Amino acid sequence: MKIKLYFEKENLIRLAVAVVFAAVLFAVIRFPVWVLFGFGVLYFGIKSLKIELNEKLSWLWSAIMLGTGGIFTAYHIQYLLLDTELRAKISDNKMLLNVLCCLVVFLAVQVFTSNTGLTCLISHIVLLSLAGINYFVYLFRGNEFIFSDLKSIQTGLSVAGNYEFVLDERAGYVILLSTLYIAFIRKLHVSFQKRIPMSIVCISLAVLCCAYIGKHTQGVVTETWEQKGSYRNGYILNFVLSIRDCFIAQPDGYSKEAVKELEDQYSKETDTATGETEKKPTIIVVMSESYADLSVVGNFSTNIDLTPFYDSLEENTIKGHALSSVFGAKTPNSEWEFLTGNSMAFLPSGSVVYQQYITDTPTSLVSNLKNIGYTCVAMHPYYDTGWSRNIVYPNMGFDETHFIDDFDQTKILRDYITDQELYEKIVDRYESKKSNEDLFIMSISMQNHGGYTEKYDNFDEKARMLGINYPDVNQYLSLIHESDSALEYLISYFEKVDDPVEIVFFGDHQPSLSSSFYPYLNGKGLGGLTLSELENLYTVPFFIWTNYDSGKESVELTSLNYLSTLALERAGIALPAYNQFLADMMEEIPAVNSRGFYSKSQGKFLHVEDAAGEDAKWLKNYEILQYNNMFDKRNKSGLFFPYLKQ
Repeated sequence: MKIKLYFEKENLIRLAVAVVFAAVLFAVIRFPVWVLFGFGVLYFGIKSLKIELNEKLSWLWSAIMLGTGGIFTAYHIQYLLLDTELRAKISDNKMLLNVLCCLVVFLAVQVFTSNTGLTCLISHIVLLSLAGINYFVYLFRGNEFIFSDLKSIQTGLSVAGNYEFVLDERAGYVILLSTLYIAFIRKLHVSFQKRIPMSIVCISLAVLCCAYIGKHTQGVVTETWEQKGSYRNGYILNFVLSIRDCFIAQPDGYSKEAVKELEDQYSKETDTATGETEKKPTIIVVMSESYADLSVVGNFSTNIDLTPFYDSLEENTIKGHALSSVFGAKTPNSEWEFLTGNSMAFLPSGSVVYQQYITDTPTSLVSNLKNIGYTCVAMHPYYDTGWSRNIVYPNMGFDETHFIDDFDQTKILRDYITDQELYEKIVDRYESKKSNEDLFIMSISMQNHGGYTEKYDNFDEKARMLGINYPDVNQYLSLIHESDSALEYLISYFEKVDDPVEIVFFGDHQPSLSSSFYPYLNGKGLGGLTLSELENLYTVPFFIWTNYDSGKESVELTSLNYLSTLALERAGIALPAYNQFLADMMEEIPAVNSRGFYSKSQGKFLHVEDAAGEDAKWLKNYEILQYNNMFDKRNKSGLFFPYLKQ
C-alpha cells in the first residue's frame, strides 16, 4: 500500500463546497466553531490523499473495509440516536449483533457491486438514512421507526409539514463524520474482476451472520416505546426484529377443536343476535383525533375550563375512560380495535393492522350492522389513501365513503378541516336519509392532529397552562377547547330530533407533546414508569349518549375493543356471538390493550404473559378467536366471524 499527498486546484473547489455545506449546518445547529475548522482541514487532507492498494491483497483490503464499515456504521447510528447515558445501556453482545446486521447489508450490496468502495458508500448511506428517519419519527411521536412503518410513509409524509424538524449537535457531528468517511472511502479502489467467487463468499458470510443473529435473538422482543429499541437492542437490530414480527405464529392451544368448543358455548346465544329491534337507532361514531384528558397523567391548571360541555354530559350517557393501544400516532389501530372488537395485545408492537394484517373480508361492526339492514357511511376529512382506508373501507362493507374532497376546505383550523365541519357533514347526511333508512356513520376527525409547534393566523389559542409555559401544550389544549364547542353543536342538534339516535365518542390516542412536559405532569416523564403509570399514557375519554331514555352510567375503565359491544348493548341491538364473548370477558377483564390488561381479580394491571387463573383462560380464548378471525382463512368460524350476507 502506498499513500501520497498531492495538490490539485479541484480540491480547493471541493473544499469550498464542503465548507459551505458545513457552515450551513453550523448556522442551523451551532456546534463549536473549532469543529467547522477541523472538518475543513480533515476534508482537504483526505481529498489530497492518493492511496494505491496492492491488487494481490484485494481480498484482505475488502475484508478490512467491509468489517470496519459495519462497525463504524453501527456505532455511528447509536451515537446519532442516543445520548451518552442511554448509549452506555446497550450490552456488548447486542452491539455485536448490530454490527453483524450492518455487515449483512454490506455483504449483500457487495454481491451486486463487486466494488468494495462503492459497497461501503451505498451501505453506509442507506443504513444511516434509515436511522435518520427514526431520528425524526421519534421526535414526532416518541416511538421507534420499525419495518411496519414503511407502509405508512405516504401517510407520514402527508402530515410531515406540520412538524418542526430539529437537528441537535450529535446529528451535526454524524453528518460531518459521514462526509469524511465517504470522502475517504472514495480514495480506496478495490474491485474484483471474477465476480462469482466473491459473491459466493459474501453470500456464505451473510448466511452465517443471519444464523448467528437468529440464534441469539430468539427471546429478544422488538421495542417501540420511547428509545428502548435503540438502547436495549440497538436500533438496527431492533429494526430487523420488527421484520421478524410480520410473521404471526399460532397461539399456544390453537386448533379447530378449540374454536369449535367456543362455538358450541356461544351457538345458543346466536339466535338472538339475528333478532330485529322495534326501532333501530341511528348510530353515529366520532373517533376524535388526539382527543385526551391529560389530567389522567397528572394534575395541572388552566386559565379556562377546557371541556365544559363534555364534562356536563350525564343524562342518557355512559361515560368514562378507555385504554387505547397506541400513543401519539397510529390512529387506525384504535379505529380497528373499535370496529372489530379485536386487540393489539396479540399483535407485534408497532404494527398497523390496516396495512399489514387485515383481510378483504373483515368481520366488523360495519358488516354486522349492514347485515341487519343499516346503511354504513364512513367520513374522514383527509386523504383517502391515509392508512390505506381507500382499500380497507370498501372491504369492510361501507356503502359510502367521504374524504377530504367532500368537505368544505375553507373551514380550516391550522391546516386541518374543523370538527365543526365534520359534524355539519354528519348532520347533512342524517337529514338526507330516507324515512325507513337505518343509518350508521363512522367518522374520524382531523382537527387536533399533531404537531403543535407552529403558530397560525387562523387559530386564536384561548387556553393555556398556569404556572408554566409549554407552547405546544397550550396549542393542544386550545384545540381540545374548540372540539368541545363543536361537540356541543352535534349533541344539541340530535337532542331535538324525533328519531332515536346514539352517539359514540372517543379519543384515538393521547397527543405527542414536548418530552419535558411529562416530568411536570407525572414526576417521571416517559421512562421508568410502572405498568399502571404507563397505562395512564394510553388512557382516553369516551362516552355513549342517546337522545332517548337510557339512564346514566360511569365506567371507571374499559378499552377501545369493548366500545362497539357497549354501543350495541346501549342501542338495544342483539349481540353477535363474538360481541357476546367480549361482553362476557369484560366482566372478568374490564380493559386490555397492547401494554397489558386490568385484572379485576387481582385489582391491578398486568402484562398479558403474566395472566393466571381465569384471566389467563379468557385471554387465551380471546387470542384463539382473534387468530381464527385474522389468520386462519381455511377454518374461519362462521358463527363468530360471518361477513356480509349476499
